Amino acid sequence: MIEIKDLKKHYGEDGEIKAVDGVSFDCPDGQITGLLGPNGAGKTTTLRMIAALIKPMGGTVIVDGHDVTTDAQMVRSLLGVQSDMLGVYPRLTPREQFRYYGRFYGLKGEALESRVQAVIEELKMEEIADRRAEGFSRGQRQKIVLGRALVHDPHNIIMDEPTTGLDVMAVRDTRQTIRDFRDQDRCVLFSTHYMDEAERLCDNIAIIVKGKIVAFGTPSDLIARAQTVNLEDAFVALAGREGLLRSEYSQRGRED
Repeated sequence: MIEIKDLKKHYGEDGEIKAVDGVSFDCPDGQITGLLGPNGAGKTTTLRMIAALIKPMGGTVIVDGHDVTTDAQMVRSLLGVQSDMLGVYPRLTPREQFRYYGRFYGLKGEALESRVQAVIEELKMEEIADRRAEGFSRGQRQKIVLGRALVHDPHNIIMDEPTTGLDVMAVRDTRQTIRDFRDQDRCVLFSTHYMDEAERLCDNIAIIVKGKIVAFGTPSDLIARAQTVNLEDAFVALAGREGLLRSEYSQRGRED
């Protein structure tokens, strides 16, 4: 379980850029929690603080009872984080890359080989497991990134826009993998810009605008609250058109 409590991250000399400003919500085990918001809303900054990649200036994150501000190394070991596709080594096979990352988590010998093979099977990568990654499609490289995040068998999974830029079949495969994580009673938190994806997959959704959570609930709860017929319209209504525009344009040039 991931618990986010009053999380803050401000930038600028006087802290005038409030990238994340008091964010709180929970991500239970056996559920998929979605984080939705426009560009510049604070999604990626929030995910990076949860993953102990950047330090919060206020608040904290609790992962399976461990506080990111006092036990960041333990938190990292309890998380599997899929972000961008940087660091996919073209001269290494997926199997070699999984071994490489598995050693970072202290895996070795038979235990390492067992986890590497389990990830290959879980992601249905048998046909490409021993091919060099040079020339791989975006979807195949995305599987490598996800496999690296899974090699130490984490209970909690964080995914930052995992289907962006993928073709139809790769999107379907990725969405099914996310459902499989839920069926395994894992805790899943992912961000997306695709409203239909969030509506289909998520048990709960947190909407973030200008660094603040403006709504949280199940897709059906959010739709009912906004008195709309779909999540996209509910998102616009709950986030507010003016707030969405200000978030998009006032934060231009700053990382999401």
